[in-house]
Amino acid sequence: MDIKSHIELNNEIKQRGEDGFYRLDRDQAALDVFLTEVETNTKKFDGSVERLEWLIDNGYYYDVIEQYGDAEATEIVHVCYSYNFRFASYMAASKFYKDYALKTDDKTEYLEDYEQHVAIVALYLGQGDYSLAERLARGMMEQRIQPATPTFMNAGRARRGELVSCFLLEMDDSLNSINYVEATAKQLSKQGGGVSVNLSKLRARGEAIKGVHGCAKGVIPVAKSLEHGFSYCDQLGTRPGAGAAYLNVFHYDLPDFLDTKKINASEDVRLSTLSIGIILPSLFFKLAKADEDLYMFGSHSVYRKYGVVLDDEEMTRDFYDKLVADPDVYKRSMKARDVLELIAITQLQSGYPYLMFRDNANEQHALKALGTVKMSNLCVEISQLQETSTIADYGKEDVIRRDISCNLGSLNIVNVMESGKLWHSVHEGMRALTAVSDMSSINNAPGVRKANEELHSVGLGVMNLHGFFAKNGIQYESEEARDFCRVFFAAMNFHSIEASTLIAKERGQTFTGFDKSEYASGDYFTQYVREDITPQTEAVRKLFGSIALPGAADWRELAKHVAEYGLYHAYRLAIAPTQSISYIQNATSSVMPIVEHIERRTYGNAETFYPMPFLSPQTQWFYKSAYNIDQYALIDLVAEIQRHCDQGISTILYVNSDISTRELARLYIYAHERGLKTIYYVRNKLLRPEECTSCTI
Repeated sequence: MDIKSHIELNNEIKQRGEDGFYRLDRDQAALDVFLTEVETNTKKFDGSVERLEWLIDNGYYYDVIEQYGDAEATEIVHVCYSYNFRFASYMAASKFYKDYALKTDDKTEYLEDYEQHVAIVALYLGQGDYSLAERLARGMMEQRIQPATPTFMNAGRARRGELVSCFLLEMDDSLNSINYVEATAKQLSKQGGGVSVNLSKLRARGEAIKGVHGCAKGVIPVAKSLEHGFSYCDQLGTRPGAGAAYLNVFHYDLPDFLDTKKINASEDVRLSTLSIGIILPSLFFKLAKADEDLYMFGSHSVYRKYGVVLDDEEMTRDFYDKLVADPDVYKRSMKARDVLELIAITQLQSGYPYLMFRDNANEQHALKALGTVKMSNLCVEISQLQETSTIADYGKEDVIRRDISCNLGSLNIVNVMESGKLWHSVHEGMRALTAVSDMSSINNAPGVRKANEELHSVGLGVMNLHGFFAKNGIQYESEEARDFCRVFFAAMNFHSIEASTLIAKERGQTFTGFDKSEYASGDYFTQYVREDITPQTEAVRKLFGSIALPGAADWRELAKHVAEYGLYHAYRLAIAPTQSISYIQNATSSVMPIVEHIERRTYGNAETFYPMPFLSPQTQWFYKSAYNIDQYALIDLVAEIQRHCDQGISTILYVNSDISTRELARLYIYAHERGLKTIYYVRNKLLRPEECTSCTI
């Protein structure tokens, strides 16, 4: 049958049936036709052992038989097949076979189905431990746990990119450092990771070089160079290179940095593919509230006068006023409210910049004594301490310090709750991510390798929150929704700490510097031992049913175990956008609300449609579009989650095109006041045809 047939069947979803509802049966018909086509184009083998041997001998899989033996390796495959798995939607199957399933080098045949793919991922993450591999396989087949795209795509392959999602690097103000970070970023991009770079230490445009004023080119040329590097270095054509540049709002080049996202910006400065983020200390919001000027400083002039690196210093009012009054400090100014409005205008035009609330991240940071959180990543959920390496001239020794890598995975809230396996799912997720961390050692990124070896940081997140609400008749903006999040994420936090201290006990090893952390002192646990976080609404009490939830006594006991055995992971939880991996799980993305009941996706010249999970005439009323949701209520919901998440949450704001920049700025301020650490994109929905030139006649 022609390939268009399953696409055409899928497109018929939007037609209305006799009951006036979507023709969701057409999606299942499209799925059947697609899977028949897949079966035709799948390479056949005589048996499981023969298949594994062929894949190993021909350089597709790592030698899993040597690690496990024939019996155990094939038994995991049989475990996966025992679930009689079926994709829930056409999009789930097509996304898996398009982006994740292993194919022959000439791309003409599939070499694995979903069960076989899950099996090799579980075996690889198990690293010879059959019991762990089986638990991970069952967790993935039950779709309770889901590794992030790089892990799910690459684990078990002989020719693969890294298992890690993204990386964070920081430049020093020297050409040695610029060259080193650019080269490292390219190496990481080549291996499939998104890379964020903090440019805040670079001297500003017009500052002195070797005492000669007006020579420095500023941050924009470096950002342009990074953009070209990411475009050049992708992962064998399967994943495009992607990167982001961050800049502190107190940096002199801030207005120029924001101008790079203007539609009419010169091609010499326009950043068309590089994402940008702004680092916002709390003082900026205080200046805006008081309607004062925002002074932006040349970092090199501050260093020459005071011997401190501006981006490493806490921007207190006293320090700020000293810099403003000092005639030797290179500076410019704008009204702080004008800068806030400029950020809003830029976001409405382009979706950028990302916003990182630096002081919020550090106030909630349990590792304050070890280091400072300075920036975030490409999807803004990472919030970890960061240091700057000193790169010397050739022949002299570099001082390599800790950069950041993101080892990510997610739980599917619906399947976790309905299985009753909250404890199991968190522990399995932490074990899987620990394996990713342990196996990630990137020689061409020594700062990343150092941090990974010392801190073992991971980021376990979630998906399908809105799907869970809709299936259970809960409105996203309701008190019941906030109540569920308060309880679920407190329990998830508890079990992630429990898993980390158990691993530390087993291995006799903690992350470097644990003894200086608020986990060791017990301060981190204060909020939990003072109250029992239990469901406050009847609806949420019923949802948890017999699932055991930790109370204050459990937290006190956990604090004792942590004090005795430590934690293996410096960081544990981070809620990423999930996006494409959610399709395979038939899940709504992350903790964000949906945009449409049926999502439209374009691949090449073809359109496909993805109905939201559990969509029915009954649940459609609980799938309120993100653009119709009160964004203050959205922020309140995220704030409930943020309290229990040691890193960040990828939070998107959804606004209509008639929103004023002043109102959008109020949302930034409210998010900051509620303790959020970051804002990802601002998505802007056009309301009138005349606002879109392609729609007007």
